[in-house]
Amino acid sequence: MREIRADDDVLTWAGALSVEHTPDWSRPWRLPHERIALFPGGELRGRAAMPAGVRLVLGTDARVLAGQAAVQGIEVPLDAVVDGAIVASAPVGPDGRFALDLPPGDKRLELWLPQFGTFRLVSVAVEDGARVWAAPEGGSVPDGGSVPDGGSRPGGEAPARPRLVAYGSSLTQCRQAASPARTWPALVARELGLDLTCLGFAGEAHLDPMVARVVRDLPADVVVACLGINVYGAGSYSERSLLPALLGFLSTVRDGHPGVPVLVVSPLTAPRREDRLGRAGLTLAQVREQVADAVALLAAHGDRDLHLLDGRNVLGPEHAYLLDDGLHPGPEGYEHMASVIGPAVRELLGR
Repeated sequence: MREIRADDDVLTWAGALSVEHTPDWSRPWRLPHERIALFPGGELRGRAAMPAGVRLVLGTDARVLAGQAAVQGIEVPLDAVVDGAIVASAPVGPDGRFALDLPPGDKRLELWLPQFGTFRLVSVAVEDGARVWAAPEGGSVPDGGSVPDGGSRPGGEAPARPRLVAYGSSLTQCRQAASPARTWPALVARELGLDLTCLGFAGEAHLDPMVARVVRDLPADVVVACLGINVYGAGSYSERSLLPALLGFLSTVRDGHPGVPVLVVSPLTAPRREDRLGRAGLTLAQVREQVADAVALLAAHGDRDLHLLDGRNVLGPEHAYLLDDGLHPGPEGYEHMASVIGPAVRELLGR
């Protein structure tokens, strides 16, 4: 097998906002690592270091992709995706080793990294004689040219795809999904041919102004913002402060994306929480109402590209059996979420 270091330019880290390279490993971040001090909170930073929605992209004719990662001693999943379809899945073992069998022929390979846990890539490897070339999103693949094994690259071009930015909580990071390419943001992106950036931070979707600025500054053709459940759970805002925080977050996002459709998803059903007062004196139903009020107010003041999807229409009381713990969906629940959110995103892009 021929080893390729994680910091080799032939590898593209799609879906990452920054990549931390050290002599021993590379780690993708979903917030700007070089400015991480501006994002207070150890939990938020920890979630940002989990590569939900991040893909390692390369062109290759290899039949096997193996590798070594530094992990936390827990088994985490990987998916190999070609042309939007999962062609292989494998765990990263507690020792950090993994291997996936690939279909024959030239292909643009996306290795979807684990949506949870610590993952620092040391290297990947292909069989001796296999060709490898850079295949970034929207980048051309020139004829000829040298590659690490002295071979040549096939011609062609990888066209840019519309860009989806998804923001939310654990219900957007989706630890309980079957694998990283089967979270709801990944399912929607693969179904619609979108380039995904996932900003799902389990327990940490608190309308942080600095995170709003990140969403504002990211390239996007559609934004999905799932708002409210962490606000309820942690009591981040009171009845007085929640609506202004929602208005500020969404207005900041809009500042960077004039004319771009923004879909706001209010909290999904959570039967034991609907009428129970949270830490700040709001029930989940009241939080959902304030999310709807924020969208209605901004729309009434001229934002024609802001849209609300009531979370109970995504996963309502009749779907409570899909919740593993009364709050988080299991694998089937995330597939169901994608089946509802996906058509809404398709409609907005079609406009």
